[in-house]
Amino acid sequence: MVGLCLLSTDYFPAMLIQGKDYRSVWMEHGVVKLVDQRLLPHKLEVMSCKSFRETAQAIKQMAVRGAGAIGVAAGYAMAQAVLEAPEANFTSFLEEAANTIRSTRPTAHDLFYAVARVLKAALSAPSPELARQEAVRMAHRLADENAKAGEAIGRVGMSLLQNTMRILTHCNTGWLAFGDWGSALSPIYQAHQCGIRLFVYVTETRPRAQGAKLTAWELRQAEIPHAVIADMAAGYFFQRREIDCVMVGADRIAANGDVANKVGTYMLAVLAKQHHVPFYVAAPRSTFDLSTPQGSAIPIEERESEEVLCVSGLTREGKLEQVRVAPEGSPAKNPAFDVTPASLVTSFITEAGVIEPRAHLIARFVHARDAASVS
Repeated sequence: MVGLCLLSTDYFPAMLIQGKDYRSVWMEHGVVKLVDQRLLPHKLEVMSCKSFRETAQAIKQMAVRGAGAIGVAAGYAMAQAVLEAPEANFTSFLEEAANTIRSTRPTAHDLFYAVARVLKAALSAPSPELARQEAVRMAHRLADENAKAGEAIGRVGMSLLQNTMRILTHCNTGWLAFGDWGSALSPIYQAHQCGIRLFVYVTETRPRAQGAKLTAWELRQAEIPHAVIADMAAGYFFQRREIDCVMVGADRIAANGDVANKVGTYMLAVLAKQHHVPFYVAAPRSTFDLSTPQGSAIPIEERESEEVLCVSGLTREGKLEQVRVAPEGSPAKNPAFDVTPASLVTSFITEAGVIEPRAHLIARFVHARDAASVS
């Protein structure tokens, strides 16, 4: 097992792009800045959102995606709403703004968590002016907490990795999907920094291809050996015993340990169980939702059919274009997430340690006061 390589316990950035340290989302002078994930891997561009409505639209249109990054963006959007709120109807404006932000991505619990904390900070202040200060302070705090949680998840999860392991991951769970570092990719990044030789199978992750477009781009930047595979090819590699463990993230984890994550996760969990391969879910405290008793109560977002019927990519002329691959008139179903039962999860990798998927252990973790402790 890995464990002898000691990384600094102080936070340090995960990704260096063209000589510059990046976070996926941040705020400067009331303007939310985010890496526009719709343009990757072909173009790295930072998008500026000057109002809470613009930031909410960026979340809804998937310019920013990944549970952690969505949460950070939602916290900043709520802070923007507080900055914009007129004193005459201050509270009602904030409540309406909160509902607007919540409606953008109904499955991701980090979004609801961030909106609630920033809104509470604002409404607890004795005046609108202090409310604006407290909202911005809380949004920055949440962003820092998310980034540090990603770094801690990496240190915890690295203990589960061995030299020459072959890891299967799904969707994007790297620094683009978090404030920084990521969830399921964070242990891989930190093991790689310690000289541990790993190979990563990256599912394409249809229909938006977050694996092929985002995870592969991140791993290439970090010079980590990997291969993109079609989603349906996972069973082939399981049968050939070429996968040693599965590491995925989560968008919401119910009180009983059921996991909502990018559609296709459940299928991979079933395959892992069949082939006796560990199935790990990496997520911070903010992704666990004790108010949702089980997976069947998690709202599953249904997205536009065009995401299934069409694909986008770079033409030979260097233009980003969308083309239709299904016949005109054919409908599509497009659930963005599915639910993996807790019985298929080997363990959760959190900022506070590795946790078995049991309700009482999850409740103890969520209620723990010391969010920074790592076992």
